[in-house]
Amino acid sequence: MIQLFHVSKNFGPSIALNTIDIKIAKGEFVFVTGPSGAGKTTLLRLIFGAEKPATGHILINAINLNRISRSKLDLLRRKIGFVFQDFKLLPKKTVFENVAIALEVTGFRPKVVKKKTHQTLRLVGLAEKEKAYPLSLSGGEQQRVAIARAIVKDPLILLADEPTGNLDPDLTREIMTLFKNIHQRGTTVVIATHSRQLLEGTDCRTIVLNQGNISGDTR
Repeated sequence: MIQLFHVSKNFGPSIALNTIDIKIAKGEFVFVTGPSGAGKTTLLRLIFGAEKPATGHILINAINLNRISRSKLDLLRRKIGFVFQDFKLLPKKTVFENVAIALEVTGFRPKVVKKKTHQTLRLVGLAEKEKAYPLSLSGGEQQRVAIARAIVKDPLILLADEPTGNLDPDLTREIMTLFKNIHQRGTTVVIATHSRQLLEGTDCRTIVLNQGNISGDTR
């Protein structure tokens, strides 16, 4: 599903990733961890196609990101959901509108947009909040809106960058339960985190990054 071959990425003189190789199978649930600056966010952005590697190749569902046009990359990214660390919700749009826009921009018919948005908000427990605005919600509710927006298109892959970084332990458990439920539907899930709490007792695969290198990969 996701394959990286000898991938490096630098920003000026700073090396973010240093000739790494990773294979993530379809349906896996993977944590990517390591200290701040280890390369976690860069890795997710490369998988999403938001950044290009300096060297190496990235294959998503057998498609080489180095060798496809911008239009085909946009089509591929429709199959990838991304939950950003800072939510990136639109403050002047309602919860419903924030989720629906992910379908509207890809050309879904209004009836389909309405149905799938309602279904997804029920899935994340926000059916009663669809007319609310993001700033009136708690941090946990805002995160669930961001997750709903990422999964409303039924992505093959769900990427999440520090999705519980600003949440208390109870909300963290709620959000992780939601990710596990999404994973059980067949979605490949990759979560970047530096939280030890998330990793304690997990039986999920954990890839450890340190200064742009893979220092561990446990299953």
